[in-house]
Amino acid sequence: MRPSDTDDSLPALARAVLDSLQAPLLARFLAAWPHPAPPCAVSPHPAPPRAMPRGAPGRALPVLRYLPSIAAAGASVGGELVHALCRAAPSLAWRQSYSEREVGAAFLQNYGWSELFGPTERRAGAQISCGVLVLGPHTLYPHHRHEAEEVYLPLSGTAQWQQGDEIWRQQAPGTLIHHLSEEPHAMRTGEQALLAMYLWYGTDLTQKARLDAAARDGDGARAC
Repeated sequence: MRPSDTDDSLPALARAVLDSLQAPLLARFLAAWPHPAPPCAVSPHPAPPRAMPRGAPGRALPVLRYLPSIAAAGASVGGELVHALCRAAPSLAWRQSYSEREVGAAFLQNYGWSELFGPTERRAGAQISCGVLVLGPHTLYPHHRHEAEEVYLPLSGTAQWQQGDEIWRQQAPGTLIHHLSEEPHAMRTGEQALLAMYLWYGTDLTQKARLDAAARDGDGARAC
C-alpha cells in the first residue's frame, strides 16, 4: 500500500531506502532505529518513529525553492521518498544551524535541513536521528564537525565531499559517506542542488554542528 503524503510516512520511506542498500556500514545505525518492523511483517515499510513537530506556517526557508526542480529531475535513489518529501515540505520544521554572522547571507539563502525523527526519549545508549539536507547550486558548506557519528546518503544531485585534509571527492546519489565523531568535513555543489538524507548516531544528539576555526574566520563560509 502506498503511504500517504504526510510527514508521518517519511521515516518509513527513509528506512525502506536504507534497507534496500544492504550496506554493512548501516548495521549499527539501523539497529538503533526506533520501533523497527517485526521480521514477519508483510509491509516492506517499518512502522514510522515519532515524527518531528510541523513547522510554523510561513517558516519556509529560501533554499526550499529548489525542491520543485529536484522533484522534476527525478531521483535515481529513493524516488518515492524524494517526491513524498517535496510534497510534505511545507509541513516540516526546516532549520539552520548557523547565524548570518557565522556563514554569511548567501549561504543561508542556499542551506537548510529538517529532522524526520529524533531520539524517542532520553535513555542510556546510542540512538539515531534521521533527516534531510538541502544545498543550493554552487554552494560551499564549510568545514564543520559534531560529536555524533554521521552517514550521508545523497538522494538527488551530485556534489563533492571533503573529509579532513583529504582531496575533494565527487559523490553521486546512492553513495554512503561516513563521518566519524568530531571528524571535520565539508561539502560543495556544482550546477545541481543537493538533497541528501543524513543519519546521526550517538549518546547525545542534542549537540549541534560547529564550524571549524578557518570557517569561523571567513575562509569558505560563502557561496562558491
